[in-house]
Amino acid sequence: MNTVRLNITLPDNLAAKMNSYINPRQRSRFIADAVKQKITELEELALQEQLKEGYKERKEESLKITKEFENLDLRGWDEY
Repeated sequence: MNTVRLNITLPDNLAAKMNSYINPRQRSRFIADAVKQKITELEELALQEQLKEGYKERKEESLKITKEFENLDLRGWDEY
């Protein structure tokens, strides 16, 4: 895996907490995992927003299709 060296700054209390959980030699991996997790979360939120907007845009079309098939959907219900 290719890597890029970065110089980052963290609040001292956050760095101390991180160091209390991991070995200093594992910092890069820990930070990479945290960034990966956050990016995945942001991508999922963006996808949910896109789906939400898509549903809103298709609302009228979906209602129209539902109305067109309403008679077929209800056909045979009297038997039960």
